[in-house]
Amino acid sequence: MKKKLWFLLVFGLILLVACSGGPGGGPATESEDEGEGTAATESETSEETADTTPQLADQLNVYNWSDYIDEELLTQYEEEYGVQITYDTFASNEDLLAKLQAGATGYDVIVPSDYMVSQMIELGLLAEIDTADIPNFANISDDFKNAPFDPGNQHCVPYQWGTTGLAYRAGQFDTASPPDSWAYLFDPTMLENYADGGINVLNDQRELIGAALFYLGHSPNSTDEAELIEARDLILAAKPFWKTFNSEDYDDTLLIADEVVLSHSWSGDAANAHWNTYNEETDESNWYYAIPQEGAVKWMDNLCITSFSERKETALHFINFLLDAENGAAITNFTYYASPNEAAREFINEDILGDPGIYPSDEVLAKLQWLTDLGDGVFLWDEVWTAIKGQ
Repeated sequence: MKKKLWFLLVFGLILLVACSGGPGGGPATESEDEGEGTAATESETSEETADTTPQLADQLNVYNWSDYIDEELLTQYEEEYGVQITYDTFASNEDLLAKLQAGATGYDVIVPSDYMVSQMIELGLLAEIDTADIPNFANISDDFKNAPFDPGNQHCVPYQWGTTGLAYRAGQFDTASPPDSWAYLFDPTMLENYADGGINVLNDQRELIGAALFYLGHSPNSTDEAELIEARDLILAAKPFWKTFNSEDYDDTLLIADEVVLSHSWSGDAANAHWNTYNEETDESNWYYAIPQEGAVKWMDNLCITSFSERKETALHFINFLLDAENGAAITNFTYYASPNEAAREFINEDILGDPGIYPSDEVLAKLQWLTDLGDGVFLWDEVWTAIKGQ
């Protein structure tokens, strides 16, 4: 059993954002004789295993962030219900959206973050659901129901939530005086002191620009052109000091491998690096997590069904399976991200529940901000992101 995680919360601020993952190589195929982009209908089913089990399709295609589920649950579902799951991953919400808009219509269940849910609703990419068809929705804490990006949970149900801050290497930084500002990511006069050790930033438009906006004293949801240009210029000045843009597998390939000394990081990935370099004899780790004092964003990822899915009943059944209390706990025990599943708490490891970097206090939560839909401002953000990645 792991001891209590020593995650440093600096100035009591924490971000909720997403995860990591790599884009799949294309829409999941249904079967060799069906062809890409087509879907087996609900009539192609296995026999009912119980009175409450609907007829299920032979296959279900899931598109999620990488390393964001205990894959033993996928095997368990396949073996118990006779449904083959094709599981692909993506690296960012923008990658997910681009894939769907490019015609990847084979996916059934997807896992977008908060602000992307509202954008996908507007674009007609998400099916409407009735939570009455998901009995285990009752396990979700009221604090996470009826979120502002999906009032009434008409399209999605909560999956995981977490924070975004700075993962830092012990030895390079003093755990008694950790990096407590976004300046450690953006100020060239500071960066030159440790850039040789390697710095990673998330390859995520909303996260990186949002962090710069926080540092500059602006809203992470700003659509003001002058503020966004200021954020762009700040990032471009810092970019020469950064080693990598990686939001896919940085915790394994960069943090745990000690390829960097500082990383823009999601809380669960920082926790993964912490425990994978933890020394029980010394009660120390190579990696710790800090929250910048300028402010931070909170996020929640969600289980949704695409509007073009022809396996909606199977998708609902799979979502209900994931919302089971023990299954919800298994996900959190694997990812180190907090669960919105209140019934799962009794099955979640105590070191995770007791870690304020994963389950922050109410006082800290009150200081966080959601990323929200940018409306037409997204086009200006896209221009800024193109300039950042192109130079």
